[in-house]
Amino acid sequence: MISRESITGYLTNLSAAVSYPFETWRGTIGLVIVTLATYVLLILSAMPEFSLQMLGDGLHWFDYVLVSLTETIYRTDGPSSIAVIVLYALLTGVAVVNAVAQLRFVGPAGLTDLSGVLPGLLASGCASCGAGLLGFLGFAGGLAALPYDGTLLRIGGLVLLLFFLGRAGHPERCAIATEATK
Repeated sequence: MISRESITGYLTNLSAAVSYPFETWRGTIGLVIVTLATYVLLILSAMPEFSLQMLGDGLHWFDYVLVSLTETIYRTDGPSSIAVIVLYALLTGVAVVNAVAQLRFVGPAGLTDLSGVLPGLLASGCASCGAGLLGFLGFAGGLAALPYDGTLLRIGGLVLLLFFLGRAGHPERCAIATEATK
């Protein structure tokens, strides 16, 4: 059974994990870079063939492709789809910055708390079709056949990100309570 203390502890860990990148300039810059890269990747994965064809003709099409696909997603699914992409990109940025910090402080064994982020990175993302990065791997058609056009998959990916961030907590502090701290 889930107790009030465990929920409070989880929310405290989640808050610490989300606020960690803002503790230093290096973490904040890393968060911004990873968030922007994730946003661009998710937008481009909305229509992989269009993106590859246009960018294959030259990188001078990059801004047109990004704006065009953002507008397409907005017109297709509305502002909630853009919000899902932004939230997903932001949480991915937090997860990556925390994973790098945890790797630096604890070593490779400390990354087990954030290992569940990988399924979320692969499965969720693209707000127009629900394919995320799996669209680039050729699974977009199968995911589009899912109920609710893959919306449950997108929500599942966001829940995975939130769950594992809350489970891991602040990368510099141990999230497991000891007998002395209980």
